[in-house]
Amino acid sequence: MHEFELIAAIRRRCCDLPANGFEGIGDDCAVLPLAGGEALVFTCDALGEGVHFLRAATPPEELGSKALAVNLSDVASMGVRPVATLLALSLPDGLEAGWAERFIDGYTALAERCGVALIGGDTTRSLDGIVLSITAIGRGPQSQLKRRRDARPGDTIFVSDRLGASAAGLRDILDGRIDTPLAAIHRNPLPEIEAGEWLGKRSEVHAMMDLSDGIASDLRHILEASEVGAEVEVEAVPVAEGATLRDALCGGEDYKLLFTADGAAADGLARDFGAAFGRPLYPIGRITDSGLVWLRNSQPTDETWQGFRHF
Repeated sequence: MHEFELIAAIRRRCCDLPANGFEGIGDDCAVLPLAGGEALVFTCDALGEGVHFLRAATPPEELGSKALAVNLSDVASMGVRPVATLLALSLPDGLEAGWAERFIDGYTALAERCGVALIGGDTTRSLDGIVLSITAIGRGPQSQLKRRRDARPGDTIFVSDRLGASAAGLRDILDGRIDTPLAAIHRNPLPEIEAGEWLGKRSEVHAMMDLSDGIASDLRHILEASEVGAEVEVEAVPVAEGATLRDALCGGEDYKLLFTADGAAADGLARDFGAAFGRPLYPIGRITDSGLVWLRNSQPTDETWQGFRHF
């Protein structure tokens, strides 16, 4: 059973539980509508030593910042701002003196930068490695919420920045080159909070999520939820300096935004985004009725790109 089969199995087993007003499993965040047209959104991500980071290659300050960033990215992808987090720390014996304090320094530095409160959590002992779990909460107008299920045939598919630097940085780290610029990018992602909120306010933006497992995996989530297909021009995928096309399509942990927008309004959206943020959006394809087709020079290929799988 791989990750998405497990998620589907959990969803089936829990479908008879009371919803209590929540929109649950299926998006980057669960949603709780509030009175007055507002909503709260909730997400939870865990990072485990040896799977998501190597302690020897990751300063605790950077790990604190990254642990928070990957959760705030989920909130941003829903089109609203994060407002609070809860933090659970499971720490083994033998940590170097001051490790936990330095971790919290990194966590709180990003929290302050993003205007996010730490409102609670838990600490416990781990018998084997560091395990971090964070719940992030966002708030905003219900009208701004972007869900995976809302892509429509004819939409243009966009990504919000160049991709692949994190995957290339991880390769450097695994090869023992922990001080390269790409390795630093991998350890220090920044959530696209302002861009996510800005896109949330745009009615021509339909479906959105963040890129944690690579386009080749994450786009499929949108297609499945929306019951549509896509054509992706691989030569249009923006590749970060020092990365490869495979890094950009399959590597993951870029934490940029993947979204679809009304094709007729796509050019205007891109112009407005450029004026607001001083950088381009990147159109990489379009939503179709069914199937996922990878194109080169506008011609279908037999390439079968696959994103990261946790197990």
